[in-house]
Amino acid sequence: GGDTYEGDTLVIATGAQAKWLGAPGEQELGGKGVSACATCDGFFYRGKKVAVIGGGNTAVEEALYLTNHSEDVTLIHRRDSLRAEKILQDRLFAHPRITVLWNKVVEEFEAGEDGTLGSLRLADSLTGEEGTFATQGAFVAIGHAPSTELFKGKLDMDSSGYLLVEPGTPKTKIPGVFACGDVMDH
Repeated sequence: GGDTYEGDTLVIATGAQAKWLGAPGEQELGGKGVSACATCDGFFYRGKKVAVIGGGNTAVEEALYLTNHSEDVTLIHRRDSLRAEKILQDRLFAHPRITVLWNKVVEEFEAGEDGTLGSLRLADSLTGEEGTFATQGAFVAIGHAPSTELFKGKLDMDSSGYLLVEPGTPKTKIPGVFACGDVMDH
């Protein structure tokens, strides 16, 4: 609105937003079986069959967390190996309630008869063969994008858009300007 505020210090804590696949049905079924936060929504799926989509640390952590609520957790990954840290992979592969579907890409989130998520239409990333995976919950865990658009050209950022700070501190290159949380921490 054109107002000017003055201060000696600015702390930037604008956070990050979950990345989405962009597949049909994903946004329409948001809150109706599709989520990007297992710790936020996992308890809604107690005793239900759920899927986690992704292959990095976030996806593996979400899958492991969901075993607190679900007896049947499937990790769906588009490649034949995970990017997650080895210690997380070891925990994932050792867990008796987690299975992994390799080389699968989610083509569509499909509603069931009750209007909530009923299945995922998957395509094999190697052969293109399509199939359906029945599930009551799908957690998209493919990373986050920092909310830094406002600071482009004003503050230093890495190639992913995270604000750069002096290692071990919240200090940016501009004296009195600090960044904290997900806006600077992958």
